[in-house]
Amino acid sequence: MLNWLVIGIGDITTKRVIPAILAEPRSGLYGILTRHPAKAESYAAKVFRDLAAALEDRAINAVYVASPVFLHAPQTIQSLRAGRHVLCEKPMGMNYDEAKAMVAASNASGRTLGVSYYRRAYPKVNRARQLLEQGVIGKPVLAYASCHSWFTAEDGRRAWLLDPAQAGGGPLYDIGSHRIDLLNYFFGEPRSACGRLSSAVHHARVEDNATVVVDYRSGVRGIVDVRWHSRVARDEFRIVGTLGEMNLTPLNGPEILYPGGCEQLPAHANLHYPCVRNFVDAALDGAPLLSSGSSAAWTDWVTERAVEAHKREGAASL
Repeated sequence: MLNWLVIGIGDITTKRVIPAILAEPRSGLYGILTRHPAKAESYAAKVFRDLAAALEDRAINAVYVASPVFLHAPQTIQSLRAGRHVLCEKPMGMNYDEAKAMVAASNASGRTLGVSYYRRAYPKVNRARQLLEQGVIGKPVLAYASCHSWFTAEDGRRAWLLDPAQAGGGPLYDIGSHRIDLLNYFFGEPRSACGRLSSAVHHARVEDNATVVVDYRSGVRGIVDVRWHSRVARDEFRIVGTLGEMNLTPLNGPEILYPGGCEQLPAHANLHYPCVRNFVDAALDGAPLLSSGSSAAWTDWVTERAVEAHKREGAASL
């Protein structure tokens, strides 16, 4: 049985994470860590304001970190060193060094570290991997993912995403990380990455668009384009091979198209539930993690190289 401490009481935790924990048969919501205790009053759980104090309670054996990105690494490392398993929201950290430190803390403590890249549990994503292995489109050579939406935090909700000190960056870190992680899930270890970022419309403190190019050791080139300045929503994911194309557009929908076939494979009603269930199986039974700290760190590696390449290009043009 895992007794969970959930850090944060925002949209993700109230709509998905806490319901997933409550529904998972070997999980219990033991505690909530928040700066606003009133938000946790409706839950039958202990309420904490300080992580160190919460970790003194030996009944807690798993922590879900759902705080802003700048807190992911310190809170995760603190929890792991205190002997707790940790499932952390994405992206892992503010940079690749933080991600590596989180993995090192997991290895040293012997506790499980997972990252909530829940799209790895989509039935159609895993069906796509199976079809790729079967050679349905021949040799994969190109993958393209986009996620376009409009986000300005006009209603004040999730405004921290526009603060680089808290979020690391804009759509590259937020929605781009999910797509980069899926490319890694499909094609393995990235060999190189570069990117371009700008604020074309909103001119906020973080970019409002980013385009990343990733080359994989397998020979695939991946392109991820994410934008917060589009009134036209896009959620594309296509894989091109030497014999045809596989289309998962919209990525968050149930359909997968490929040469000779079309299947409808909807995701779980609560997108976080399969991720939480897999983590529980890993922590209690040693089952393989769909998204481990080690695999998720590669997304931070790609992101960091994309940002560094953008900065180098900007410096060269001065």
